[in-house]
Amino acid sequence: MGTRKARGRAGRRTAVWGGAAALALPWAVVAGGGTAEAASCNLSTGPYQRQVEKFLGRPVDGRQSAADCTAVRAFQTKHGISPAQGYAGPLTWQAMSTMLAQRAAGSAPNRAGDCPVDRGRIACVDLTRQLSWIQDGATLRYGPVPVRTGKDGTETRTGLKRIYHRSIDHWSTVYNVSMPYAQFFDGGIAFHSTAKSMWNPPGSGGCVNMRSADAKAYWNLLGKGEDVYVYGRKPGT
Repeated sequence: MGTRKARGRAGRRTAVWGGAAALALPWAVVAGGGTAEAASCNLSTGPYQRQVEKFLGRPVDGRQSAADCTAVRAFQTKHGISPAQGYAGPLTWQAMSTMLAQRAAGSAPNRAGDCPVDRGRIACVDLTRQLSWIQDGATLRYGPVPVRTGKDGTETRTGLKRIYHRSIDHWSTVYNVSMPYAQFFDGGIAFHSTAKSMWNPPGSGGCVNMRSADAKAYWNLLGKGEDVYVYGRKPGT
């Protein structure tokens, strides 16, 4: 979120994005842990031990090991999950289960028909799966891509919205941060890129955070006056 203060403007390009862009959902690289490494890990068995082991491709025995801890901690560090101590707790499993739901969406994110198909071009935001895509009617134009939406207390508001302001090099005077490729559609809520992981908890101040390439694609494919539909409920809010 942020006030509207544009540093520059860019003309809308007419590049065509064909088909569905694959979700680049990273898997943690599992490395063996040495003595010093294991000593800094939490070697307690977590409540989601089996689920986390399966997700990371570890032997599934439901018991924490030094190697399990190292793998879990690598995942936590990659996505900014704190504390990054290798414990298979609810926050870590929440990020992983969101990834699994995103993968399950495949190239048909609107299979259930929750996002309107009778309004022409529209950007859809599914808070439950933390996914967004652009469609023309029932035709998928871009995505689905992972997003990072508002945290508990600053939730991204649901409903049918419309892009009313665009600022390619935006600076938020509220949060004192850069918001590249900002497209505002609901008060101070906008699509914009961020350097944070899309699975970094607890979430944004309300904006729909995106990876840089996705935010740029949205900038090229959308324009002022086009529809945005936000629905669902983000896990943990």
